[in-house]
Amino acid sequence: MTNYLLAGGGTAGHVNPLLALADAIRTNSANHKIYALGTKEGLEQELVPARGYELLTVARLPFPRKLNSYAFKFPFLFSKAVRDCQRIIQEKSIDVVVGFGGYASAPAYLAAKRCSIPVVVHEANALPGWANKLGAKFAAAIGVAFVNTPLKGAVHVGMPLRREIEALGAGTNQAAARKFFGLQEENVTLLVTGGSLGAKRINDSVDGARKVLSAAGIQVLHIVGGKSDLPQVSEKDYVRINYCDRMDLAIAASNFAVSRAGASTVSEFAASGLPAMYVPYPIGNGEQKLNVAQLVSAGGGVMVSDSEFTPAYIAEHLVPMISNSKELSEMTKAAKSVGIADGTRRLFALVQGVL
Repeated sequence: MTNYLLAGGGTAGHVNPLLALADAIRTNSANHKIYALGTKEGLEQELVPARGYELLTVARLPFPRKLNSYAFKFPFLFSKAVRDCQRIIQEKSIDVVVGFGGYASAPAYLAAKRCSIPVVVHEANALPGWANKLGAKFAAAIGVAFVNTPLKGAVHVGMPLRREIEALGAGTNQAAARKFFGLQEENVTLLVTGGSLGAKRINDSVDGARKVLSAAGIQVLHIVGGKSDLPQVSEKDYVRINYCDRMDLAIAASNFAVSRAGASTVSEFAASGLPAMYVPYPIGNGEQKLNVAQLVSAGGGVMVSDSEFTPAYIAEHLVPMISNSKELSEMTKAAKSVGIADGTRRLFALVQGVL
């Protein structure tokens, strides 16, 4: 029996890989004890208990970016978070800490080091966050989702994917998946998604190109996200919904996708062989461009800047691409050549190797 502490959370990009690994551990043996470590504010507060795992929490402490009163308090608050993690490790007799980044990971890494138990780091993005950079300095093993992630000694294990996404490799009935969303069973299908919150540029541009897409015989499954004010629509060649809890069926239903380039999305599309046009998030540290670099280089996707992605661009570039069945077939093969469908198994093997 092994006691695992899986640290991460905040966003779905941290929580979903954590849960995928937790499920693999539980499948391996019912005798293992699995604890998740997160914060009270993140998505883990809902997702972890819903999957049947105990969630332990520490304070949410963003790294200070400017000199203010919080910056002066941060060292003391962070030290307390490390002590809280030490107490958890001792009380639960934790054997290994596996971190996925996010606010809970950094104190967990340091607490594990103080308690002399091994740390395994998984970095989902091509550009590592500060918590995982810290943990990687003394980790027993490091797994990365993308081959171009600059962490010394890292093993390319891919992304731990949800079981329903992994199952797509075994074949899912495309016609049945389209029927699930009320789409035509025979039409070429475009999946559009900007993530759980949505992407205004993508949403507005696709909405403005509906007539062009329809005229080309392309039907659209458009997931606009929770922050969009666009109404839901269900027409014969255009279905628009706010949220999708069956992304496995959305992927199975589609021939091509338009999306941001978040780590989970890129990994899921590549593993499933779904070619896509990626529109990286234009604000921040540029990690999304790096996430999709290898896939684009291999020919499994294309990348366009946020400012370029307009209704006119869709008409001039996207429609001809989707309408070329030979090109789509080649892009599908290229995406699969880069994608890793068994990232969960690979990460679990990496963790077992340090015990």
